[in-house]
Amino acid sequence: MAPVVSSYWKEGTFVNKVVFCTGGSGTICSGQVRALVTLGADACIVGRNTEKVQRVAADITKQRTGSKVIGIGNVDVRDFSKVKAAVETCVEQLGSIDFVIAGAAGNFLAPISDLSLNAFKTVIDIDLIGSWITVKATLPYLLKSAEKYRNDGKSLSNGTGGRIIFVSSTNYRSARVAQAHVCAAKAGVNAISDVLSLEYGPRGMTSNIIAPGPIDETEGIRRLSDPALRDEAIRSVPLQRFGLIKDIADATVFLFGDTGNFINGACLDVDGGAWRVKGGGQWGNRSYPDSIQTPESLSRKALSKL
Repeated sequence: MAPVVSSYWKEGTFVNKVVFCTGGSGTICSGQVRALVTLGADACIVGRNTEKVQRVAADITKQRTGSKVIGIGNVDVRDFSKVKAAVETCVEQLGSIDFVIAGAAGNFLAPISDLSLNAFKTVIDIDLIGSWITVKATLPYLLKSAEKYRNDGKSLSNGTGGRIIFVSSTNYRSARVAQAHVCAAKAGVNAISDVLSLEYGPRGMTSNIIAPGPIDETEGIRRLSDPALRDEAIRSVPLQRFGLIKDIADATVFLFGDTGNFINGACLDVDGGAWRVKGGGQWGNRSYPDSIQTPESLSRKALSKL
């Protein structure tokens, strides 16, 4: 079985803490929650498919003896009343909400010419409005936790709390073909996080973003990529591999743990440098990464003529 989180992190890091996660039955978000539960947290994950979310919650519970993980289905993040009810159930059953992962999202490939108004609006409503609703429903509990676990970075005994992570996308960095809806939605999500960091940083709360790149064995890779082009896609990543769900989980632990005490209003790209490939791209007649691995590069030839 592949590790769900790095062995670097200390057992019990998040004992007595509760994480609330939208999109929690998805491959990336469930991986984030799985890591936090392994390190001591209890959790509430929500999603639209009741059977799936309860099955995933039961599976996550197996990560640690004595853990409490509840799965609440029939929750559409576009419906404030349902999200609010799920938040109240979480607090009633688990006692608090110390961390939030706003991870519910929708995506598909469609160029602007084929993208209907309804399809565009659906992604905006799920990704952007859903993130906003998640903030509004959980904010009072995050602020309470931030006050309780206020951390100046000097004392590590009190732990951390009052932190939110938005699962965004490296699409915010540059345009992507057939992704106008996602680029627009994630840019808005990032803006919400940035404003939260300003407005509530003085009260001890932090708001940050994790932007995954190509992460292997996820729903996104299966639905949005062509298996026949896998090797070519891997070559376009500077680290020459796809990411792992564990890579996102480690970033989550980093931001929620003592290691994230002074990180606020940041966006952590977990993509192996993939979004920068446009800058590395084609050089002469060689494509990335060959263009930067040959000793007889165009620059050397050019310099020899000076």
